[in-house]
Amino acid sequence: MMRSGLPVNAYGASPENGRQGWFRRLAIKTAEICGKPVTFAAAVLVVAVWGVTGPMFHFSDTWQLVINTGTTIVTFLMVFLIQATQNRDTTAIQLKLDELIIATKTARDRIAAAEDLSDEELEALKEQIKLRKNREPDDPEPA
Repeated sequence: MMRSGLPVNAYGASPENGRQGWFRRLAIKTAEICGKPVTFAAAVLVVAVWGVTGPMFHFSDTWQLVINTGTTIVTFLMVFLIQATQNRDTTAIQLKLDELIIATKTARDRIAAAEDLSDEELEALKEQIKLRKNREPDDPEPA
C-alpha cells in the first residue's frame, strides 16, 4: 500500500531495484538477523564450544587461530554491512526531519540542510539556536 506516492513497507524500499539493491537488501537483512537475541546466544555458544574444546587441542596455536581468524573475518565484514545500514537510516531520519522543518512555518529552512554545513557553520548555528532558546519564554506551567 502506498501513501502519498511513498512506499510503506518496513524498510521504505521501493519495488524497483537499482544496481546496488542486492547489497542494500543484504545489509538490511544482516542487521535484522544480527540484532536478535538468538544470534547473540549463538555467538556465545560458538565461543563456549571453542573454549571447552581447548583442552582437547591442548590450547594449541591452531586452536587459538581458529577463533581469532573467525572473529576477525566476521568483524571485518560486519563493519561494512552495519555502516551501510547506518548510512541508510541516517539519511532517512534526516529526510524526515527536513520535511518537518520545512513544514513548520516558524522554522528556518536553512536548518533542514544542516548536515551539509561545515563544522564552523554548525557551531555558529548551534550558538544561534542557544541564544534563540534563551530569548523565548518557556511554556507556562499548567494550572
